[in-house]
Amino acid sequence: MGSPSMRPTGWFQVAWSADLGVGDVKPLHYFGTELVAFRDLDGSVRVLDAHCQHMGADLSHGGCVVEGGIQCPFHGWVWSGDDGHNVRIPYEPHPDDVRRVQSWPTAEFNECIYVWHDIGRRAPAWQAPDAWGGLEERIGSYWFRTVGPDEKQFFAGVTVHPQVVVESSVDRQHYRFVHKVPVSPALLASTADNSSWHATIGFGAGNPVEIYWHGVGLSFSCEDNGDGMQIISICPTPVDDFTSDIFATYWVSEDLDYDDRLAAAKRSLPDDIDIWAHLEYLERPALAPSEADDFRQMRHWASGFYPAQPDLRSVTL
Repeated sequence: MGSPSMRPTGWFQVAWSADLGVGDVKPLHYFGTELVAFRDLDGSVRVLDAHCQHMGADLSHGGCVVEGGIQCPFHGWVWSGDDGHNVRIPYEPHPDDVRRVQSWPTAEFNECIYVWHDIGRRAPAWQAPDAWGGLEERIGSYWFRTVGPDEKQFFAGVTVHPQVVVESSVDRQHYRFVHKVPVSPALLASTADNSSWHATIGFGAGNPVEIYWHGVGLSFSCEDNGDGMQIISICPTPVDDFTSDIFATYWVSEDLDYDDRLAAAKRSLPDDIDIWAHLEYLERPALAPSEADDFRQMRHWASGFYPAQPDLRSVTL
C-alpha cells in the first residue's frame, strides 16, 4: 500500500497572518490545487480555488479585493470569499446564480492562517484550536512577542508525508542521534480522541514537554523551563502527491536570554528535515520492542484522517 494518502482530512497551515494585509491577494498551491488567498475589506481571510468560473482566469494573478469579494482581472466578475458565489457581473444586471468558485473553510489564530481540507468536501468536523491548541492553562502570565521574521521558519517542497512528521513525536530514540541529547526521553503519558493527540514526554530531571497534534497537520509543543517558556508549532501541509511545505512558528517568553533561547529552539527542525527529505515511508517498519506500542498507537490514531484510504487500523506493524 505504501505511504498514506497525501489528501488527509484536517486543518493545515497555509500562511502567517502577516502575509496578508487588508486587500492583499496571495497565490497558493496545496493538495494539488491552485488556490487564491486574500484578506477581505472587513479583515477576514478567505481562500478559494484560484480559477474564475467565467472563463478560467487565475484570480491570484491580477485579481483584486473589492466590496463583496475578489474581482477577476479578465472580465471583472466578482466572487464572494465567504462561499464562492458570484456577487456581480459588471456588464450584466444580475449575477450568475449557478456557478461558484470552490471555497475553503479558514481559521486564523496565533498569527497563523489555516484551511480545512477534506477530500469529500465535508464541512469541518471540529473547530480549529486556538490559544496554542490546549496550552492556555500552562501559559499563565508569560508574555510573548508578536511573530516576526525571526520567529518563523518555512521549508518549501520537502519530500515528506505529514505522517512522518507526526510520528516523530513518539520516535523517542531519534533525539539521541539526530539532536544529540544525552538521554532519550520517556513517554510519560498520552491520550487521544477523534481529532487530537496529547502526550507528555520527559527528558531525565528536566521539565516535561507537552505535545499536541490536532489532526496530522497542526502541532504545538510546550516546554516550561521555570524561568521561561517556549512554544513551537510545526505544521506540515501537503503540496501535491510527493511534497509538503513545513511551517514552524516559535514563541519564546520574553526574558534577558531571548535571542539565545529563540536560536536554540530553531536549531532542531532543520536536522529533522534533512532526514525526512530522504526517508522512504515504510508501511511495516522493523520496530524494536521498546518502541512498537508507541508507533502502533500513533498510526491507529492517525488512520482516522485518511477517509479515501483503506483503514490503517487493520495493519499489523
